[in-house]
Amino acid sequence: MTTYLLAGGGTAGHVNPLLAVADALRARDADAEVLVLGTREGLEARLVPERGYELLFVDKVPFPRRPNTAAAAFPAKFQRAIAQVRGHLADRRVDVVVGFGGYASAPAYVAARRAGVPFVVHEANARPGLANVLGARRAAGVGVAFEGTPLKRSRVVGMPLRREIVTLDREALRAEAAEHFGLDPAKPVVLVFGGSLGAQRLNEAFGEGHGAAWRDVLDAGWQLLHATGERSTLPDPGVPGYAVRRYLDRMDLAFALTDVVVSRAGAATVSEISALGIPTVYVPYAVGNGEQALNASSAVRAGAAILIPDAGFTGDRVRSEVIPLLTDEARRATMAAAAASVGTRTGTENVVAMIDEAVQHSGRG
Repeated sequence: MTTYLLAGGGTAGHVNPLLAVADALRARDADAEVLVLGTREGLEARLVPERGYELLFVDKVPFPRRPNTAAAAFPAKFQRAIAQVRGHLADRRVDVVVGFGGYASAPAYVAARRAGVPFVVHEANARPGLANVLGARRAAGVGVAFEGTPLKRSRVVGMPLRREIVTLDREALRAEAAEHFGLDPAKPVVLVFGGSLGAQRLNEAFGEGHGAAWRDVLDAGWQLLHATGERSTLPDPGVPGYAVRRYLDRMDLAFALTDVVVSRAGAATVSEISALGIPTVYVPYAVGNGEQALNASSAVRAGAAILIPDAGFTGDRVRSEVIPLLTDEARRATMAAAAASVGTRTGTENVVAMIDEAVQHSGRG
């Protein structure tokens, strides 16, 4: 029996691919023990037990960004976190560690190396986090979701995706999806979304005030499915063909109905859209270190997507760049075909294969 310890968490971007791999390991071998390492503060504290996995805890120890009292205390706290993980490795006789980034991964990599346990790194973003940069130096295998991610000895394996996306048959579900959202299955649909909290820039460009572009979308013969975010106060004009939702509880149905996407460029979002082959206009979130623009870059280079900077995304920009795309069927077909060259639905299987290689080379399992 092989015992796997999957480390990561903090955000959905780390937790969701971790759970996709965990589900694949458990489905393949019911006797395997699949454990998850995380913190008490991260999203994993809720999502992992809900999925039926045992969550082992490690202290959250942020890397210091500047010299201060927290930096002075960091070495001792980090060593304690490493010791906690080494205890888990010994107590549970772990055969391989798989890290997905986040606070739990850094001490897991160090502990695994010191204990002689092979470990594998998966990086979801085009700009890797510090934990994975450090872990990649000694890892038995390094997988990345996007071409060009600067991690040593890495290979592109894609993103482990949710099962409902991997198995999605868009054509078969289109009628059900149209009924679910109150739209016409015979007319094309633009999906606009900015994550669970929405994106004010997208909301303003499409659905607020003078100059909003939702009318132009409808005038072009298209429909609009607009996820505004759970906290949004954007009014619903109640116009046929314009479906306003605060939150999309069935993203599989939303994607099944969608012919063009306008969205932010989180790693999971880009990976899912590319895997499904949907032409996209990405408007990367401008806050941070530019990772969203990098996430979208491979799709843009391949011709599968258009990128419009957040600061310049207005109703007028929708009219000048998005509407012409909606009216150009040949261009959309070319973009959809290009998405197949950068997207994959086999990210989970690719990561599992990388884990298997590490276990086999170590003689464990």
